[in-house]
Amino acid sequence: MTDITTALANKSVEESIQYLVEQYPGAVAFSTSFGQEDQVIADIIWRNHLPVRVFTLDTGRLFQETYDVMDLTMARYKQPVEVFYPETAAVEKLVAAKGPNSFYESVENRKECCGIRKIVPLNRALEGVKVWITGLRAEQSDNRQGMETLEWDAQRHLYKYNPLIHWGYDEVLAHLDKYNVPYNKLHDKGFISIGCAPCTRAIEPGEHPRAGRWWWEQSHKECGLHG
Repeated sequence: MTDITTALANKSVEESIQYLVEQYPGAVAFSTSFGQEDQVIADIIWRNHLPVRVFTLDTGRLFQETYDVMDLTMARYKQPVEVFYPETAAVEKLVAAKGPNSFYESVENRKECCGIRKIVPLNRALEGVKVWITGLRAEQSDNRQGMETLEWDAQRHLYKYNPLIHWGYDEVLAHLDKYNVPYNKLHDKGFISIGCAPCTRAIEPGEHPRAGRWWWEQSHKECGLHG
């Protein structure tokens, strides 16, 4: 990994992704939730015609505004987005046994729901992938402060490339504005980190960006995708 880290050290995001697709042709994938950071990366990939698979996870509980920005994005760039859904039988079993809102009852129940709706589909989407591109930023949560631009995911046996990990929020907004990139309109209503509708609320001025995710919990505010 040291050689790749060194190779990426002085490259722009575009140049870094170009290097990675040359090293791992057909095996570089980007997971997008259509949040602001992900829209920056998608814009860089598609505007520069980089051969990267782009996929998203549809948990079945997303905001309509998320579908709206997905639609706008696909119309803007004329590029496909692979959509991965939870396994129907697993969702049916969970809801039949615990009801549609079991995630409010305990951290364990919430992680069970995230596992079914997000983790299992993600692992399916990453089959055969050598480099997974994410939109993580260190500012987003305490859990992400120690993350590096390039990491080895030992569980999935792949590299995780976090091109925006050291970007500030102002840099993200500046890119969206410069290139007129579509974004989720919930961001204008105080929703900084946007996930499933039942598990996301707007934050108040001065609150941590992740405060709106699973706000009823005292936890690390992660679903298991990244820790």
